[in-house]
Amino acid sequence: MSAATVPAGTPVAPAATGRPGRDRYLDLLRTIALVRVVIYHIFGWAWLSIVFPSMGVMFALAGSLMARSLARPAAGVIRGRIRRLLPPMWVFSLVVVPMMFALSWRPVKEEGLWWFVKLAWYVFPVGAPPFPWSSGDKAGLLEDTWAVQAAGPLWYIRAYLWFVLASPLLLRAFRKLPWVTLLAPLGLTAVIGTGLVTIPGETGNALSDFAVFGSCWILGFAHHDGLFKDVPRYLAVSAASIVMGFGLWWASGHLTADGWDLNDIPMAQAAWSLGFCVILLQYAPSWQELPGRLARFDRLVTLANNRAVTIYLWHNLLILATIPLLDLLWKIPYVDAHLGSTVEAGYTLLMTLLIWPLIALVIVAVGWVEDVAAKRRPRLWPDGRR
Repeated sequence: MSAATVPAGTPVAPAATGRPGRDRYLDLLRTIALVRVVIYHIFGWAWLSIVFPSMGVMFALAGSLMARSLARPAAGVIRGRIRRLLPPMWVFSLVVVPMMFALSWRPVKEEGLWWFVKLAWYVFPVGAPPFPWSSGDKAGLLEDTWAVQAAGPLWYIRAYLWFVLASPLLLRAFRKLPWVTLLAPLGLTAVIGTGLVTIPGETGNALSDFAVFGSCWILGFAHHDGLFKDVPRYLAVSAASIVMGFGLWWASGHLTADGWDLNDIPMAQAAWSLGFCVILLQYAPSWQELPGRLARFDRLVTLANNRAVTIYLWHNLLILATIPLLDLLWKIPYVDAHLGSTVEAGYTLLMTLLIWPLIALVIVAVGWVEDVAAKRRPRLWPDGRR
């Protein structure tokens, strides 16, 4: 389980339109989380997982929205969430899966007919959608690990779907035993996320994801129900700081090849994300509009929330697409002769500049599917402007 393998984003948040009733603070947090995910996947900076644990924040926000929705009958809420989540994934799969086959993926030869069963996870992702670990040519337009990176964000879609399906039971348990339910996933992570008990394969990965971010999801319930209003702020922040400190202490003794990247250290990720989200939500204002200088980002925040699924699903593939596009610079004689070393030194910066117009193109091309899935009028650029 690794953020490098996204939501990014909260896939099924109601469309942000700037209307009264939207909590713009939560919308702002979701936008920051999405931008941080994109930057992380370009630069690979491990410290970003500490500065802003995007996935934990996104699950906490989604949990709060889910608790609000479950004031209605649970069956209808779950159907609605699934309906909003799956069509954007299907469009993504209709592009990526044929590309895998076109680049010499022959799964039937490797896995037999069982592969066709696993292919169903591209339709309803309660399991891990299959993909080749090596596809194409290292010297081709896309590096041979492109499929691994492109399909990486799908772990979040699977985890989100698990949480949606489990939410009626989780919310009932939370309202009976709030503190036990909130901390139970942290205890489960201590069992299956530390090597104490090992569950092999994708089942183990799915359970680990569910445990690591389960407390953040349930924290969203607590935020919606106002649990922390009854807890003195100094006490909540102090307890959160201790939990975060434990997460960093655990990480210090379990560093991986990527150092302090919490995405590769489940126990540290679970503790740090939970404490971080407690502080964010404990100090949460209730904004119907972005205040002060933040107001200049209103359209961006609205657009990001309306297209969270699209941005999250496609950003990894688009990052890979920046490489062959930037390589065209060397075909310009002046650049090749005089600016080659400068371009090479600033390559990741150029990727960062190029990724946003590519994301904009995908939003225009396929983002409207999110509107169709939500039974809204399709819009090409839903930034709240009328």
